[in-house]
Amino acid sequence: MNKQHAKIAAALLAAMFAGQVSAHGIWTAERRGNIEVIYGDGAEDNAYDPKKISGAWASDLRGGRIPVTVEKLEDHARLKPTESAAVLSVALDNGYWTQAPDKKWLNVGETQVPGALDSGRYYKYTLAVLEEGAKLPPLDKLKLVIVPQQDPLSVEAGKELEVQVLVDGKPASDVELVADFVNAPDEVATKTDAQGKAKIIVRNRGLNVIAASTTVPNDDPDARVRGMFSSLSFVSEKHEH
Repeated sequence: MNKQHAKIAAALLAAMFAGQVSAHGIWTAERRGNIEVIYGDGAEDNAYDPKKISGAWASDLRGGRIPVTVEKLEDHARLKPTESAAVLSVALDNGYWTQAPDKKWLNVGETQVPGALDSGRYYKYTLAVLEEGAKLPPLDKLKLVIVPQQDPLSVEAGKELEVQVLVDGKPASDVELVADFVNAPDEVATKTDAQGKAKIIVRNRGLNVIAASTTVPNDDPDARVRGMFSSLSFVSEKHEH
């Protein structure tokens, strides 16, 4: 490998690590009869440390809490609510990531990397609406959340769904929204307005994963920013007969 090829390879490696830090997200999906937490970018279904799941919550149709346990397997996690859940939400703490002077990303805080170029602490959140007519519970555990303004399961594919994006419980403007994170993760559909609201076309008859990500300043010597990814998922089965 010549020097030019080595430089290109190093740049690609740095980009890969940076992409894993910011671009990857989580959502829930049924796998072999189990509710599993998926971690990936687009159609990827990557292995991850299930110990990074920092919380999981479930509720019934009326918004009442249901106990849910997180089954931590070797390379991913499953959710085990004690009864059928209408709404699920999950938080994943991806930890500190710091870009060293050689542009490599390290899974440590900035104070451990002399001459650091950048740093952040990164979190992943997801909200899944599983049953039509479900009342949403309080979502304060999700520091970035996409809140549907109507029942998403009642919206046909091809129709608009209004959502509101909240950061730390407050409406967030100018946040980019991806309408179909699984199939087109790099395709921005729209941005939120001054009230944090936007209208999204429901793309699929089946699983829909709407996504958003943002960063905010962070008062932490180990992280210059707090980076957050969030998804809203639901299965649209509405269709013309």
